[in-house]
Parts: sequence; structure tokens; C-alpha cells
Amino acid sequence: MRKDTEPGIQVVELTIEAARTGLAAGSLTAQALTRASRERIAKYNPRYNAIIFENPEALADARAIDRRRAAGESLGALAGIPVVVKDTIDMVGVPTTAGWRLLHSRTGGVDLLPAADAPVVARLRAAGAVVLGKTNVPILSHSGTHASDSWAGPTYNAACRASMPGGSSAGTATAVAGSFALVGLGEETGGSIQNPASAQGLVGIKPTFGLVPGAGVMPLSGLRDVVGPIARTIRDAALTLDVIAGYSPEDPRSSASIGRRPRGGYTAKLAADALRGRRIGTYGPGWRDAPLSAEASDLYARARRELAERGAVLVADPFAGSSFAAIRQCTPSQPDYDARGEESVPYDLQKYFERLGPRAAITSFAQFAAATAQENAFASQGVLHYLQNLEDFPPCLAAPTAPPAQPQFIAAREAYLQVIEGVFEREHLDALVFPQMRCEVPALHSGDEIAPTTVSEINIAGLPGVTVPAGYYRSGAPFCLIFVGRPWSEADLLAYSYDYESATQHRRRPQLSEG
Repeated sequence: MRKDTEPGIQVVELTIEAARTGLAAGSLTAQALTRASRERIAKYNPRYNAIIFENPEALADARAIDRRRAAGESLGALAGIPVVVKDTIDMVGVPTTAGWRLLHSRTGGVDLLPAADAPVVARLRAAGAVVLGKTNVPILSHSGTHASDSWAGPTYNAACRASMPGGSSAGTATAVAGSFALVGLGEETGGSIQNPASAQGLVGIKPTFGLVPGAGVMPLSGLRDVVGPIARTIRDAALTLDVIAGYSPEDPRSSASIGRRPRGGYTAKLAADALRGRRIGTYGPGWRDAPLSAEASDLYARARRELAERGAVLVADPFAGSSFAAIRQCTPSQPDYDARGEESVPYDLQKYFERLGPRAAITSFAQFAAATAQENAFASQGVLHYLQNLEDFPPCLAAPTAPPAQPQFIAAREAYLQVIEGVFEREHLDALVFPQMRCEVPALHSGDEIAPTTVSEINIAGLPGVTVPAGYYRSGAPFCLIFVGRPWSEADLLAYSYDYESATQHRRRPQLSEG
């Protein structure tokens, strides 16, 4: 019997390392792995609605990898590995809809068909990954809690279906948690990697701003948006970051990453003793004066004990007495979210549409505004209405082709970085570790919002963060930590997270149900 038809291929909780071992040994083929993943999608996606477009070329791509492997060719780091990407990330042959019915022809809108892959997708392909499809998001990625208003319908949480899935990379998190794919790409402006990863008991890397090129990704903020991996293990996330990180000439912002990637890659520091002797700051009112729920506090106390047992030196509320918490500015319509930086979205969308190519249905912000006028995203009832509260937004909206100055955002980023650098120096900190959410994930139909601890602070500051599973609430909803560090400290944060993950093994395999 041919390997691609052999029964019993186990994709549930399969890691990249295990898959690569099987592929190299010949006990597994890329085609068989892709078939098994697609069978799981067919079985469970109707109930969880993670993937909204399947890649019709996925099996052909997998067969091509198998032929190259059989011919003895040198293959990339993700050769034959099934992955998914967020809907907002451009992929040739598949529309980019941003979850909005007005940007999808089957729901009465127009299709945005990119002329070229986003650099991160091109890098996945170059590494041999098999892209299974694109994943669900809320309209224009406006929510960090759910994807309930997408034209494709809501996405459900694979770890706890009664809970919110997290957003806006909801579909990617559900696809990874449900083992539809081994790993996926998310994108974050304000919690959109952290929140869904934490909500579904996953590892998420919110990278330093500029580490990963963001060209070809429908934007919300040219100075906040980042692309990063969502995975089931620290090692898988690190291996994927190795592939997508680094300078691309398509995105001048990524020039900041030159010389910043670690020698040996993002797995080089992974070790079981990485936490020993490291000074780690903990959550408190100096960072944000917002308390944890009683159960979150108990879970966080256990996590701190576990970290101390690994040899970490915990520093209580290192930001006490600093001006850090006062920098955050929320508005009545967004009481737990500082949106500064998003005022540039008209210009950022203008540049995004220009990149789609001259044959695209929309090639400018003016055309976008006309095509979506019936549901104006920036009007008082629009999904991005909160931008009207930003002082620098009206001039950006009035002149979408002009590069925006964004003085309010620039001042906020500078203030955050100055305080963070001062606190890290004074307290001799290696990292911070907080509960990623202040309380458990809200119930699916509650109407409540996820309550993170690091959104929007690390988004405005441009800092990296890594989520890691740390237990479960009594309801069954996951509890996750987030390690946060100075810019470009991803390799260290991954090492600390790996030590904790290896020692505690808190993550549990979700039990999916068929619809």
C-alpha cells in the first residue's frame, strides 16, 4: 500500500519536529500529512469554522515536496508541514476579505485578489510549507475577542467551545488548537495574537515591531501591526519564527531587524534551565492598576511558585513608583484599549491597496471608501468608529495619500520605551511574566470583552511577548502566562517559556465534537 493512502496517520498534537523526523525517515509523506489534515478539517471545521478558504493547490504542493525529497533535493525547514494563514495576509489565488461581506464577491462585495504573496507567505512557501488555507477574522480585525461578525460566520474556541475564541486571529488559533494544521500565522495590532493564543491554550509570539515584514497584510496600523506564529509548542513557534523573521525589501520597517536575529536561530537558547537565576518582574498596579479575578490570582500564584521552583528570581511589581501606568489613554468607547497608532489606517490601507496590483478590484483608499460606503467603517456605527476619538485621526482621513505624522502615537511609544528601559536597568530584569488575561475568557454569547494585561502597552511600545499555557480555570477555559521583554529579546523569552512549558506540561489536548 502506498504511504499516501496508509491509514492511521496521527495529526492530532503532531509537532513539527516529529513530522520532520517521519518525513525524513520515509515513514510519512507530505501528501499523506496534507490528506490527513484535510480530512480533519472536513470533519471538524463545519462546527468550529476556523478555515474559510481552503487552498485548492495544497495537495499538488505536497506532492511536489515529496518529489523533490525523493530526488534528493535540499528542502526548507518546513518542507511538507501543513500550515494556515490569517485571512488578512495576502496569498495568490485566494481572496483577502478581512472578514467583511463587502470585500467578498459571494456575499455581495468585491474580491481582493493579490498579484503577489505577502513576504511571510512567500517565505512559508520557500521553506516548503503546505498552506492549507486561510482563517476567519472579525470585520477589519477590529475585535480582540471574537470573529462573530465575519461574513463567514463565527469561529468557535477549540479548547472550550462555550468560551470566546479570542481575536482577531480567531480562526488561526482554532485551526492550530484543533490540530487542523501544525502551526499558523496570526497578525496583531492590539492583542490579536496574544488573545486568541491565550484563549485557546496555545503559544503565540507577538514579535518586536519590525522583526517580521508586514507588507501584503491588510493593515490597521503601519506602526503597530506585526505578524507572528501561533503554535501548540514553544519549539514549533520558534521554528516558524525562524522562517518568517528578517528584512524584506518590500517592507522598509523590517530593516530594523538587520543584525537582531539570534545566531543559531530562535531555538538555539531553548533549554530546561533557562529560567535559573533570571530576574523576572511580576504583574502589579505599577504596570496597570487593574486587579486580577480571584481565580486568575490563584492560578497566577501557582505559576509564580512554579517559576521560583525553576530558579527564577521574581521581582514584585517592578513598575511601582514609575509613570508607566499613566501613559495608557483609553476612550469611553474603548475603555480597556488604547488605540493610538491606528489613526494612520487610511494611509496604510492606501499603500496596501497599491500593492495588490493594477488589476485589483480596489487600488486606492478612495475606491475602498466608495465600495464600502453602505457600511462606512469609520462612521459612528462602523466597526472602527472609535478612531474618531483619536486627535490625529481626522487629518489622516482627510488626506489618505499623505504620510501621517502621528505625534500622539510617537510620544506614547517614546514614553513607554524610556520607562521600560529605566525599570529594566534599575531592577536588573531579564523579562516580565504576567497572566495574559486578568480573568477567564468570557462566555461565547455574554457580550463581554477579553481583559488582557499587556494590550495595548506592548503594542504601542513595539515590545515582544510570548504566551505559554499555565493551567485551566474550573470552567475548563485555559489560563496562560505571557513573557514580555525588551525589543529583540524573542530568543530569551522563548527560552524562559520553554523551560516553564517543559517543567509544567499544563496544556491539554482539546476534545473536539462534530457538528
